[in-house]
Amino acid sequence: MNPAAIETVSSKSLFPAEIETRLAGEALLAVLTLDDESDAVPLARALVEGGITSMELAWRTPASLAALKAIVREVPEMLAGVGTILSPGQLKAARDAGAAFGVSPGLSVNLLEAAGEMNFPYAPGIMSPSDIHVATEYGYRFLKFFPAESSGGINHLKNINAPFKHLNLHYIVLGGLNETNLPLYLSEPAVSVIGGSWIAAPDLIRSNDWDAIRDRAASARQIIAQARNQ
Repeated sequence: MNPAAIETVSSKSLFPAEIETRLAGEALLAVLTLDDESDAVPLARALVEGGITSMELAWRTPASLAALKAIVREVPEMLAGVGTILSPGQLKAARDAGAAFGVSPGLSVNLLEAAGEMNFPYAPGIMSPSDIHVATEYGYRFLKFFPAESSGGINHLKNINAPFKHLNLHYIVLGGLNETNLPLYLSEPAVSVIGGSWIAAPDLIRSNDWDAIRDRAASARQIIAQARNQ
C-alpha cells in the first residue's frame, strides 16, 4: 500500500468501528499466554463468567494458534484477538484461524501493508511520535501503546499523542498495567482500552485455578465501573 494513496482517506481508520466500540465499551482486554491448548476453553469461560469478553492471546508458544481456534469455536461470546504478531504470515494465519483482530508489540511497515491488503483489523505498536507518524501515514488510527509504564506511562502517551490530537487517535495500552493504575489510564480520553496479564497470570493458568481468574476478572470489572462513574 502506497502511503501517498492513503492520505485521501486519512480521516478513516483501518480498524473497524464496531470492534473498537466494543473494546472501548468493555475497556479491559485480558492478555494471555497459553502453553497448553487444553487450557484455552476453560480459561476463556472463566473470564466470561467474571465479565471480561475480550482477549489478546499472545502468539508466543506452539499452542497459541490451536488455543485460538478452540476459543473461537467453543466460546463465541469471547472477542478473541491475537497479539505478538511479528510477520505477515502470522497475520494471515491468525485471520484464517478466526481472530477478530491482530496486535503487534512494535511498528512494521510490512505488517501495516499486509493488514491493509488483507482488510484485517490490526493495531500496530507505538511508543514515539515517529511511530505514530508512520502508522497514520498508512491510515491507522487505533494503535497499541507499549510498553506503557516503562516508557513513561500516561504522561508520555499524552505528550506523544498531542501533535496528532486532530486525527482523533485511540489507543490500546499494555505493559505494566494493574488494578492500581488502571483508573489513571482510563481517565485519558484517547485511551480506548487497557490490557493486562495480571487477570490470568501464568501461575494461575498452570494450576488451572479458573475460580481465581474469574474472581480477578470480576474485581477488575468493578474497578472499571467505579472509575467511569467518578
